[in-house]
Amino acid sequence: MNPFLVRLRCHGGLTFFLKGPGYETVERTLKEKTSIKDVIESCGIPHPEVDVILINREPVDFARTIDREMNVDVYPVEASPLLFRAQRLQQRGLTRFVADGHLGKLTRDLRLLGFDVLYDRDPSDRQLLELITLDQPSVAAATYGSEGRCALLTRDRRLLMHSIVEHGYYLRSQEPLKQTIEILRRFDLVDLVRPFTRCLRCNALLQSIDKNTVIDRLEPLTKIYYHDFRRCTGCGQLYWPGSHFGKLQTRIQKIRVRFEQ
Repeated sequence: MNPFLVRLRCHGGLTFFLKGPGYETVERTLKEKTSIKDVIESCGIPHPEVDVILINREPVDFARTIDREMNVDVYPVEASPLLFRAQRLQQRGLTRFVADGHLGKLTRDLRLLGFDVLYDRDPSDRQLLELITLDQPSVAAATYGSEGRCALLTRDRRLLMHSIVEHGYYLRSQEPLKQTIEILRRFDLVDLVRPFTRCLRCNALLQSIDKNTVIDRLEPLTKIYYHDFRRCTGCGQLYWPGSHFGKLQTRIQKIRVRFEQ
């Protein structure tokens, strides 16, 4: 097969993964049939960041094979919602995540807001990839008490490029508050926030519990001044509206304010 040229024009936020402003168009010379997914990722753009692909103005999916000279337009998730709505490649509104080991503070924020986030401080890449598998049970899933998650959150773009990853997001910021805002916007989650419904330690759901059933676990002043309690259905951790509760409320308010800016 004779070499042929493929021109990719990357729109919107996808230029983040390129060299910078002025590098929106990338050219690749190919010598064999190649999937459009592989062509895009050869430019450094993980496929979960791509929502619409147009070849000669017609929408295609990641499996489309390139075998001749073509012009390709690649759009991010934040592209206009009117653009080829039925051919979108990514989902919004996902509420279940796997976070890699560098995202502990983001994990805490998302759990505080009520979202299901599986997290380990030192997971292997293999474990992370197993946990996001939706259709097959795995040893890792059994170990972590999970049936799999929908989206991988990471700052490792190579991890996002694995074909097993259907949905995911590359965090742009290294600051936890900004990262939380990124996730709320990327997955359109602000209306799905349900604070204080999930354990910050183990990720299991919380349930209301009668004070009398846990009275023997309470400190003397806690017994006197607090009456509303929740218990984690996983690890048994108790929660009540004490002094720490105010700090968490302040954190939630700060997230809401930053989101609206």
